[in-house]
Amino acid sequence: MYQHRDWHGALLDFPVNKVVCVGNNYADHIKEMGSQRSAEPVVFIKPETALCDIRQPVAIPKDFGAVHHEVELAVLIGTPLKQATEDRVANAIAGYGLALDLTLRDLQTRFKESGQPWEKAKGFDGSCPISGFIPVSEFGYAQQAELLLEINGQRRQSGNTRDMLTPILPLIAYMSRFFTLRAGDIILTGTPHGVGPLNAGDEILATLNGKQVATRVI
Repeated sequence: MYQHRDWHGALLDFPVNKVVCVGNNYADHIKEMGSQRSAEPVVFIKPETALCDIRQPVAIPKDFGAVHHEVELAVLIGTPLKQATEDRVANAIAGYGLALDLTLRDLQTRFKESGQPWEKAKGFDGSCPISGFIPVSEFGYAQQAELLLEINGQRRQSGNTRDMLTPILPLIAYMSRFFTLRAGDIILTGTPHGVGPLNAGDEILATLNGKQVATRVI
């Protein structure tokens, strides 16, 4: 069962709750998906059952079409937020980590075409493999963090959080207008371009500001 940990694997004393995500937060990803920029952030939720430790083998569904990787900066909330200001958000962040927003792309495409919600394509069990978290005091400036993803030794995704359309603090403040964010909630902040399919046997290497975590797909 998933539990929050620090980057080195030590348990963190936060409950496991929901994951609040944003889509279309990098212009280059919007372009590759053939989408349009929205007037407001596109927000969706993964349940706690989506969470799993990225250091363990990543199990992907076999019966629902293509499963795509989306590497993202993850933010761990340390104190509750509701209708929060950006200053309150800054003080509530407990740490930063790496996440994969796994997406059943064929299903999502069908849901988009028919105007249906995305939850089955985004919130399935194990759809959010996540690293341990680096404390804010040790992380540095989060709005200039480098994200890299390699599959089988080939670079697939490369981006920097400075290119977010809605930056971290206003994004979380916006989310808190609709959802009370509790200690232990995780925010996913969007993915840069380069998303693509995963297959059983793939070796994954994800990097956040030079810190690496490796896993494989089963």
